[in-house]
Amino acid sequence: MWRHRSWDVPQSPAGSAVMRLHLPHKGVLPCLLGSQPGRWGSRRIRHRPAVYKKAIAKSSLQHMVAQPNPALALRSESERQIRSTVDWSETAVYGEHIWFETNVSGDFCYVGEQNCMAKLLQKPLSRRKCAACKIIVHTPCIEQLEKINFRCKPSFRESGSRNVREPIVVRHHWVHRRRQEGKCRQCGKGFQQKFAFHSKEIVAISCSWCKQAYHSKVSCFMLQHIEEPCSLGAHAAVVVPPTWILRVRRPQNPMKCSKKKKRTSFKRKSSKKGAEEGRWKPFVIKPMPAPLMKPLLVFVNPKSGGNQGAKIIQSFMWYLNPRQVFDLSQGGPKEALELYRKVHNLRILACGGDGTVGWILSILDQLRLNPPPPVAILPLGTGNDLARTLNWGGGYTDEPLSKILSHVEDGNIVQLDRWNLRVEANPEANPEEKDETAADKLPLDVFNNYFSLGFDARVTLEFHESREANPEKFNSRFRNKMFYAGTAFSDFLTGSSKDLAKHVKLVCDGVDLTPKIQDLKPQCLVFLNIPRYCAGTMPWGNPGEHHDFEPQRHDDGCIEVIGFTMTSLAALQVGGHGERLCQCRQVVLTTSKAIPMQVDGEPCKLAASCIHISLRNQANMVQKTKRRNSMPLLNDQQPVPERLRIRVSRISMHDYEALHYDKEKLKEASVPLGIIVVPGDSDLELCRTQIERLQEEGDGAKPKTLSSQKLSPKWCFLDSTTADRFYRIDRAQEHLNYVTEISQDELYVLDPELVITQTVGTSPAMPDLVDSSATPPGHHFAFPSSSSSPPCSPAPSADAELCLPHKDDLIEAAKSGNFSKFQELHRAGRDLMVRDSSGRTVLHHAVISGSKDIVKYIIENAPSEILDATEEENGETSLHQAAALRHRTICHYIVEAGASLMKTDLQGDTPKHRAEKANDPDLAAYLENRQHYQMIQREDQETAV
Repeated sequence: MWRHRSWDVPQSPAGSAVMRLHLPHKGVLPCLLGSQPGRWGSRRIRHRPAVYKKAIAKSSLQHMVAQPNPALALRSESERQIRSTVDWSETAVYGEHIWFETNVSGDFCYVGEQNCMAKLLQKPLSRRKCAACKIIVHTPCIEQLEKINFRCKPSFRESGSRNVREPIVVRHHWVHRRRQEGKCRQCGKGFQQKFAFHSKEIVAISCSWCKQAYHSKVSCFMLQHIEEPCSLGAHAAVVVPPTWILRVRRPQNPMKCSKKKKRTSFKRKSSKKGAEEGRWKPFVIKPMPAPLMKPLLVFVNPKSGGNQGAKIIQSFMWYLNPRQVFDLSQGGPKEALELYRKVHNLRILACGGDGTVGWILSILDQLRLNPPPPVAILPLGTGNDLARTLNWGGGYTDEPLSKILSHVEDGNIVQLDRWNLRVEANPEANPEEKDETAADKLPLDVFNNYFSLGFDARVTLEFHESREANPEKFNSRFRNKMFYAGTAFSDFLTGSSKDLAKHVKLVCDGVDLTPKIQDLKPQCLVFLNIPRYCAGTMPWGNPGEHHDFEPQRHDDGCIEVIGFTMTSLAALQVGGHGERLCQCRQVVLTTSKAIPMQVDGEPCKLAASCIHISLRNQANMVQKTKRRNSMPLLNDQQPVPERLRIRVSRISMHDYEALHYDKEKLKEASVPLGIIVVPGDSDLELCRTQIERLQEEGDGAKPKTLSSQKLSPKWCFLDSTTADRFYRIDRAQEHLNYVTEISQDELYVLDPELVITQTVGTSPAMPDLVDSSATPPGHHFAFPSSSSSPPCSPAPSADAELCLPHKDDLIEAAKSGNFSKFQELHRAGRDLMVRDSSGRTVLHHAVISGSKDIVKYIIENAPSEILDATEEENGETSLHQAAALRHRTICHYIVEAGASLMKTDLQGDTPKHRAEKANDPDLAAYLENRQHYQMIQREDQETAV
């Protein structure tokens, strides 16, 4: 029970006031303070009060009555309560929480029942979650949290005289947890999870810094754990310790100088001091010598990748010091880089697209840091050609951020050429060719990936102009791609780029290539710095294809010049390449009329100009490398055999999304494809080749079963070795992963185009069903290309009766809302997974009838797959229908049971959209909050020790 007891404990000798200590009734610290008999009884407290007082004072488990805080007095109440960004001003509060909206079920308000406003008012209130320590409180209870003085993990230290004698170490930040993954560090046993909603019992105490967790009892969590310094955990090498970040006092006013000390040069000295005060910053970084550390700055562009950016910011604040994580929408990277410029071995993680990386590199140029810190990339959104080149992949899917941090720490530092673009007006241009709408300069004066002109730039320019004119029409990635395709086709029909060669003169390293350009008649010219272009294509060709040129590199001081005709552009997406013109170090490009151009994806229409391209400098980048430290070992430290015999199994996207965090059920839902034999040190690229060969060998089989259906081109590997879940491996990173890193007993692959429908079960009259040993119960796999018989046989049998759901009494009972009859039929053996002729489940019908009892009974007794089962007519789940009918309680039941809030019907609507269309804004807001929680839930699961 979350009740509080109080003890009066004398404060430090410096003060005579008495502080009141509030702690949970069931937990470790009441034992430590003698509230229970035994080895920690009152006798030990009486003999050693100072030791315990000091230990408790250093721990964050203390709950003291807050004294008036002058820093809090300077801030408004609303700003103090809902702050969601790190405060870098001089009024920053020590140990301030960073709040984000949440709606986590099962977690009680951290202030406890006695102080909880929701408990006192007896009504639900909005909740907020601290990104740095992951406690949850109701929004009105934040003020109560400040009164009991529970602070977040401190992200800085004061530079006052009080701290001079204190050792510069980081203390643990202990927090009570009602849910905890992993095992106790002391006894090695797992934490008992409370499956009932709103469990009040504390099961663990964990540190927000190092993530160590202990059972909330004296035998596991003892006094020395409170007193010992914190190691900062598995990622200590990249964490910026709070002891490095100092808040300094504002310089004294020079007008307070004594009159006797006045000098004639007073004005000059005061102006100098005034200038110094103008440059004064409230925070300074004073790093301690640590040669093995690689402190990391994380810059996140929240506009990249939809909502990924906002979720990632919160996750990094949990793993790292919140003062090393920066939101680029809050002022850009310059101030942060200036602040950390003296930190040795500094590394940067840019979370966003290639434009975000270019922005950070440009700021590093301005600041002239020596040496410039290397930049790693967490790619968000699409494209990401630079990220692909440096092995970071084409986009972030669901890889744990803890692994990302390990890759950043272990990555190799490589160089990236960067190129200047100097534009001069062309004085020889024909005045009749002048275009008033054309610009006289490029959007960027430096490029890292490519510079191009012609067809591709024209299509990009039209897309950007249309999006700026009507942004509401470009809020869908699918619509954007369709617009690109339509614009490209329109430009192809009009042939607006056909005469590009007539208006271009090209000189590379002093050699005039204009005659070659006129012979080729390209519709696009690309000056390429990296191997990747246009979302992963390789326009220079694969290594080994270009024998007349040097291998393409991003650090050789050379740029590749490529010409594209419309035919070669079309072939680019299927493995083709352009016409290789030259590799050079300097380019002079002259145009005689306005031509569309783009610099790293930023388009414009440039007037007739003379463009000079030359090497600017080389930036340090972090390249993701294969982690060889895990290759030689396999399964309990056994040596890797010369050859591995691995069974390969396939998982559908439907099962992957529904069973993402239930590894055992996901394994049961997989279907074997066959067995491959590979060397023990094989990477996934070799495994892909063997799996595709396995598919070719099985082409002769009739595709009646799932195991004989050929994999779609979009399949990818799944890592099944993490403690809590599976996650996808980017295809661009397969060469970086050994098969022994992602597989223990079996190799799993994800096929997003596998077609699955739900059915009652297997039957001899169903020829399309896979054998029960390969197919999980309750699944039926349908293949559009197979001319199979109907799923239900007309032959009378018990199974056939269940396969004729429109005659099933269980559905009739759900329709009528007859709970007693429904319960009786189910106990008699009727299957809760039955469907009617339109594909509706009993849960669909119970929702339509509005029977809360039947809905609750189905959720408690049916397999979890029923929650996201869709009917055939509109593709609606039961949650869609409950939202459309404004059944709030039923929505709550289904959501809390784990139904997906991101699933869309055939109209593209989520349950939130259906609630909005039903004019129920409160229900829509609830579903939106729960949808946001589901998006960040994956990172919350990584609280495991």
